[in-house]
Amino acid sequence: MRALLSVLALVAVTVAGCASANAVDPPAYPPDRVVHVAGTNTNRIVLTPQAAGRLGIITQPVRPAAGSGGTIVPISAVLYLPDGTTWVYTNPGPFTYVRQLVALGPIANDQWVLTSGPAAGTAVVTVGGAELLGAEQGVEGE
Repeated sequence: MRALLSVLALVAVTVAGCASANAVDPPAYPPDRVVHVAGTNTNRIVLTPQAAGRLGIITQPVRPAAGSGGTIVPISAVLYLPDGTTWVYTNPGPFTYVRQLVALGPIANDQWVLTSGPAAGTAVVTVGGAELLGAEQGVEGE
């Protein structure tokens, strides 16, 4: 009986040690890569599928604004930087995001009219943009 208890105790300690070691091991590859876009002052953020899922990123296409010649994006797509500039993240490819400068017009029904920015049909991030900005600027999260 003592031998059995000793074996069980050893197994419990071994399993507990493995679990804590795995909990602190870094991932085999980072959840994101930030790559400078040549010839610009912006970066491309490339996420792993798992990272994109954890962030819960949602995109919507930019729509033409009726009668104004501009385009429309949901208010949630617009990000404000400390210098007062306004941006959206476009989604030019799978799990790839690029910040683009926009100029804002009036608000209509929870939508911003853009006087400049991405063309109609361009996918923009409506949920998860702040997290992308943090990744781009090197803010680490948990």
